[in-house]
Amino acid sequence: MMEDLLAILADGRFHSGRALGEQLGVSRSAVWKQIRQVEALGIEVYSVKGRGYRIPGGLDLLSVESLRAQLDGSVNACLAPISLAHSIPSTNAAAMQAMYEDGHGALYLTEQQTAGRGRRGRSWVSPFASNLCFSLTWQFNRGAAALEGLSLAVGVALLRGLKQLGVDDVEVKWPNDLLWRGRKLAGVLLEMSGDASGDCYVVIGIGINVKLPQEQAVAIDQPWVDLNQILSPAPPRTVLLASLLTALVPVLEQFSEQGFAPFMAEWQSANAFADQPVNLLLGPRQVQGVCRGVNESGALLVEHAGELGAFHGGEVSVRLS
Repeated sequence: MMEDLLAILADGRFHSGRALGEQLGVSRSAVWKQIRQVEALGIEVYSVKGRGYRIPGGLDLLSVESLRAQLDGSVNACLAPISLAHSIPSTNAAAMQAMYEDGHGALYLTEQQTAGRGRRGRSWVSPFASNLCFSLTWQFNRGAAALEGLSLAVGVALLRGLKQLGVDDVEVKWPNDLLWRGRKLAGVLLEMSGDASGDCYVVIGIGINVKLPQEQAVAIDQPWVDLNQILSPAPPRTVLLASLLTALVPVLEQFSEQGFAPFMAEWQSANAFADQPVNLLLGPRQVQGVCRGVNESGALLVEHAGELGAFHGGEVSVRLS
């Protein structure tokens, strides 16, 4: 019933309690109870006597059916199953829990994440139907060492998908962020399970700001931007998802065979910190130098004290000096 109610109210118009009850096949009292559950999701609902209920501005709901229709056959064939939830703690957590049951190519979507995570345990703000959060399970068979540079390759795929929608000036920040004019637009979180030297699954979690309400953004501790500010208005989230997956799936297939090397030049050309002074945070230690891009394995290259060092993921973070 909740799914049907949200689909009706998504148009942003008033719907009387009586009309909603008739459409849903329930009493007006049951409609009222469902409205309370909608509000519990953090969705604002206007209630006006004599007119009914409406969600101001409506909702941009995801649609698996529409997504399938927008993807070509080769990409569709790689994605099974596709799960869509209204509200869950984390799409990555859902994927990690079900990866061996659902297997390769399982896609997890949600309208809202209540405990979304970024790199190094940071939270990812995700109000209902405002951002795009999804996780994709992918199987690789060359061991954990061959996965180095995967988050950078995913970043390249996101650049391509956004470019197809007319989003320019997007840059990549090593190892897993997308920036637009210095402000964070999207992030990638990878989690692995399996044989470190053989077959393993990787959960590729992606979060992108689409239409983030200002009042929900107060918890963000860094400059941010959403697609609605860039494109005004942002494309429907299902359209955005289709564009990103259309770019991502071929990149993952190529990475499985060739690693990061084929994507290095494209990543370098979008490097937000290219040839700029940076601070590397390695736990309690800091290293200052000049960012010289990445190598063919995806390691960050920093010139420090006259030498060029290669730094890998883990606890390494990079900041502009």
